[in-house]
Amino acid sequence: MTDTSSNPTVHELPPLPPLADQAERLIRLGVHELAGIPAAELRAFTEGAGGGRDDVLLAVHPDRAPASALAPLLRREEKPGFVVVDMPDVDAFAPLDTVEVPEAPLYLVTGLDRGDHMSNWSPDEALPALAKDDRTPLLLTEGIHWVLQQPTALERNRCFMTIGSRLRKANGTFDARTPAIWISNGTGRDGRERKNAPKVGWCWWNNRHTWLGFASTTGRSV
Repeated sequence: MTDTSSNPTVHELPPLPPLADQAERLIRLGVHELAGIPAAELRAFTEGAGGGRDDVLLAVHPDRAPASALAPLLRREEKPGFVVVDMPDVDAFAPLDTVEVPEAPLYLVTGLDRGDHMSNWSPDEALPALAKDDRTPLLLTEGIHWVLQQPTALERNRCFMTIGSRLRKANGTFDARTPAIWISNGTGRDGRERKNAPKVGWCWWNNRHTWLGFASTTGRSV
């Protein structure tokens, strides 16, 4: 078992906005046009949805709104989000077979958790632990949607991996890269102008990072 004694304190996040407000935000950002979903249909989907809960996220299916298109919509200190240059295949990262994603263009993600308590774990260690707790890891696109609706979900030194998305190679094995969302330091190929910008990148499957938790959900529904 991973030693978590040095993990940062788990921070409670504020409630998500009402689903109607989430729909309006996606419309303002043009996500409905990107996904080919009429604004009226997006609004109608949220009417009466979620049962009044404040832990429900509105998500667009990754086939309709891929990570490469969503990432630039992120903002932090007025700086747009970006995908690292060595992840040109970001949209090829697909849901794990064990992650059940509704086939509908719009769906709800409930019971979000950033996984701060798992910081300094490897993805290989975190995945079975999440399953044991009846949770499933977030997809990369779901993680982006979360930060779009709740920017405070992304904090320096408290960022997260989205290991529900993996890239399967031609021989059937998984690529060792696993996607994550964090904050750029403006170093290396990121460029100084991107310091503090939201960043979609990757980490190795067996590596640990003290500043990355593992975002997960209790379920998805339409």
